[in-house]
Amino acid sequence: MSADRSGIRAAASIAVALAALAACSPQKMALNRMATALADASSVYESDNDPEFVRVAAPSTLKTVEMLLSQDPNHQGLLLTACRGFTEYSYGFLHVESELRTSDPAVAQDLKVRAEKMYVRARGYCLRGLQLRHPGLTLDALQKDPSAALGVTTKDDVPLLYWTGTSWGADIAVSPSQFARVAELVPIRALLLRAKVLDAAWDHGAIYETLIALDGLPPLVGGNAAAARSDFDKAMELSGGQSVFARVAYAATLTNQAEKRRLLQQAVDVDVSKSPSRRLTNLIAQKYAKALLAGAH
Repeated sequence: MSADRSGIRAAASIAVALAALAACSPQKMALNRMATALADASSVYESDNDPEFVRVAAPSTLKTVEMLLSQDPNHQGLLLTACRGFTEYSYGFLHVESELRTSDPAVAQDLKVRAEKMYVRARGYCLRGLQLRHPGLTLDALQKDPSAALGVTTKDDVPLLYWTGTSWGADIAVSPSQFARVAELVPIRALLLRAKVLDAAWDHGAIYETLIALDGLPPLVGGNAAAARSDFDKAMELSGGQSVFARVAYAATLTNQAEKRRLLQQAVDVDVSKSPSRRLTNLIAQKYAKALLAGAH
């Protein structure tokens, strides 16, 4: 009997060892290295000084991320990279471009439709990442009781919380049925506020930058002018005054045209080389600011 038990224990040990070996197989190790490299690519793109180059190069990178996810659907690093990448690509090269092409309604609408699809794709990857970390944190749970659903999240979840809220909010911004989706602002706000509670200074004030647009909405849908101003001040503080996006986002909430133009001119005048880790975002925001100043709207 003892020999049988020893044999069982030996077999179990061998099974565990084989499982561990499989987990560290050359294929798995190669995928992890590639995933790390692709995650780093986001930072490389963000520091690039040529938006047109990134516009052409980014789709191939994003498609590679999706191909790797088809092999390892639960890879946390790849899920975050996909969520962030599709959100940034959609904003920088579809969403903003749609705002700059209002003179051609058909082109502008086509860009918005594409942007919306990209944002939905991005949000899906982020939600999958959150649910893998916290199985009860589903889309339904977020919509029914966001505070309860998000209570389990920790500081490590902040990137996923931020990009989920940002991609979701941006999706509504380009949606043709914005009014019908007003209720979705509740979980979006909850995601961003939870991220702020957990790590308010994350990524040099990025959370506050997104909150500017949310708090800058009309009071009827939860906006608050004082809160938007506070978000702007905090974003500027945490970015060392280098956030072009914060200036453009806050200018969009203002009705005073002189103040709006002043902020947009400040956005254009920012030296983007002083914040290399956010150079691309700032360059795209500057392009938008210049168009607004030139009377594109």
